[in-house]
Amino acid sequence: MADSTPRARAVAVPAGRVLPPLRLAALAALAVCVAACETYPPPPDTVRIPVVDTLHGVEFTDDYRWLEDQESPETRGWIDEQNAYAERIVGDSPLRAGLEGRLRELMDAPGAIFPRRAGDYEYFAFRKPGREVGAIYRRPAPEEPEATPVDPEGEFEVVIDPLDLRDDATTSVSIIDFSPDGRLMIYAIRDGGRDEREYRVRDLETGDDLPDRLPTYLYGNVSFDPEGDGFYYSRRSRETGARVRYHRLGTDLEEDEELFGEGHGPERFVGFSQGGGGRWHVYTVQHGWARTDVYLHDLRSGTAPAPLIVGAPARFGTRFVDDELYLLTNLDAPKNRILAVNLENPDPDPSRWREVLPEGEDLLTGYRFIGDDLYADYLRDVSSRIVRYGPDGAVKGEVPIPPHHVATLRSHGGGGGDDEDDGNEALLTLTSLLNPSTILKLDLETMETEEWRPSSVPFDGSAYELKQVWYTSEDGTRGPMYIAHRRGLALDGQAPALLYGYGGFNVNLLPRFDARAAAWLEQGGVYAMATLRGGGEFGEEWHRAGMLENKPNVFADFIAAAEWLVDNGYTNPDRLAIRGGSNGGLLVAASLTKRPDLFRAVYCGLPDLDMVRFYQFTKTNNMPALLEYGNAAVAEEFDVLRTFSPYQNVRDGVDYPAVMLTQGDLDTRVPPLQARKMAARLQAASSSGLPVILDYDPRTGHAGGRSFSRNVRNAAMELAFLLQQLGAS
Repeated sequence: MADSTPRARAVAVPAGRVLPPLRLAALAALAVCVAACETYPPPPDTVRIPVVDTLHGVEFTDDYRWLEDQESPETRGWIDEQNAYAERIVGDSPLRAGLEGRLRELMDAPGAIFPRRAGDYEYFAFRKPGREVGAIYRRPAPEEPEATPVDPEGEFEVVIDPLDLRDDATTSVSIIDFSPDGRLMIYAIRDGGRDEREYRVRDLETGDDLPDRLPTYLYGNVSFDPEGDGFYYSRRSRETGARVRYHRLGTDLEEDEELFGEGHGPERFVGFSQGGGGRWHVYTVQHGWARTDVYLHDLRSGTAPAPLIVGAPARFGTRFVDDELYLLTNLDAPKNRILAVNLENPDPDPSRWREVLPEGEDLLTGYRFIGDDLYADYLRDVSSRIVRYGPDGAVKGEVPIPPHHVATLRSHGGGGGDDEDDGNEALLTLTSLLNPSTILKLDLETMETEEWRPSSVPFDGSAYELKQVWYTSEDGTRGPMYIAHRRGLALDGQAPALLYGYGGFNVNLLPRFDARAAAWLEQGGVYAMATLRGGGEFGEEWHRAGMLENKPNVFADFIAAAEWLVDNGYTNPDRLAIRGGSNGGLLVAASLTKRPDLFRAVYCGLPDLDMVRFYQFTKTNNMPALLEYGNAAVAEEFDVLRTFSPYQNVRDGVDYPAVMLTQGDLDTRVPPLQARKMAARLQAASSSGLPVILDYDPRTGHAGGRSFSRNVRNAAMELAFLLQQLGAS
């Protein structure tokens, strides 16, 4: 339907800016039009059944508790009405149809696919262009190992097609591991979008599955033992926590040996990896996203796992390298360093560990070996750097990377793994907000590059410009923000702008190419991506400044970034939309409840919204997230959570912006009941007359459950809703 609203808001003009008479007249006419347009149809009626909770002496009234019952006939009927209302609001417009066609082009080009060698074949999983869901394929392995990407248009033998399991393309399969002789493959089946998966073992010679399988559940690592006689796996219970077990092929699962995990509850992740030809296991216990405990297990000695480092306020990423255990850590190094522990004499005193790579000025995010040299990945102001170090630790050079790009490096020889013996040549993949992924061939001696595999995505970024600016948050903290727009944009405050953010869980939000952003730019919009505290872009201090009691800083940063766009003439509040998903959904929801006057439209996907009761949603929440968000069962943490929990901070009679929420039944990481209740609450509370809609899919979950066409449809509906609300249709 046509963009309409009964509300007129003043257009914000940056301080000191004087608009020309013609622009003033145009704005006045726009205000009259906005105020005079027809109203939107009202949302479906939602019955209120008040439930009063008291927590730490504070009363909360929840009118929509009944919507938490996902399977009740009343809830199912309500969902159907909401989906119909959402379609009525967005409508089948030429804008939406055009977006859907363009997004299909942008999203149907696969990225680089590198195969894994097992026996006489190379295996890979991907979605071929034109297909609705990916499959597992194989091709004969070349005589000489090489790291060549798969041609997505090639013809390959289909190993497993998930359409044989379910024909609606909402079930997916993935490769997990191969036995050492390449005869057996462990693969996972995800039914819809739930995080729980089933694991099966395929005999690749006969094409049959073995009787051995792990039933649908939450799992971490799964990998074969060095002999291929069985496999190790981490099984995570929402009630008791994760346990590492060993299953010998041909035996009953009830006989599996438990190796590690007793005493570690559901708020922790437990993982493992193998080294030393199967002699060593390293177990990691991840306490949220800020601390890791590490245990070593010598399987040959028959002794119990021994703590290597426990209780340190730091994260540890582990990796076996020859006779050492490498640790990528922020221990006494907020921007990370690499330490090494001698496995023959694993001393638990970190002061005696060998420092492989010290902390630098930039954030160290990863590393790999090519030949004898170590290539370290860094972030400098949210752009990639890759530095080459010799065996003695001396800098031998830096990989050439353009500004504002994300780069990955891998050897161009030896089979395509992260660490290879070939030290002469590498493949460098580059991407940015304006450039789809392109693979370059890099000469490691001269550091010269040549284009090797150009992107197949039909987008030309040369018509746009990308810059990085810095906003100042309310406490004086400065943060960067990427801004992309068409060249020659007039900074008159009239461009439709879309601001995106995340800000949490130590996630680095990087300027990668995104089909939605590209489509937004092609519609004449400004696309902005704010770097917020709570992420990991500037190290652990930046992360901790946006978690637990500091979580409100994230929302303050995002609001400051939005104000910067307005104050600097990129847009105005009636032309500004915000977008976020998951933790980013919490971000935009908290922002709209704090500053409803600052935004015209909001996309809120798969969101956490009821932070006061989050700790009680034990069947579908991600319990370790309590160590990032806070736990309302703890009085001190409750005091912070109640200040920003979006569901409890919606107020009646407020002019809220237009809001689109999305969710699905099979989200077992972020409880979908939150989006249902938030939609009902906002629809009842808002006095702006702008629509609040919920697009809800029974097969969708946090990790997928959507066919390719459904993904395209969702992206087009999202952008159409936002553009219509900004008057850009």
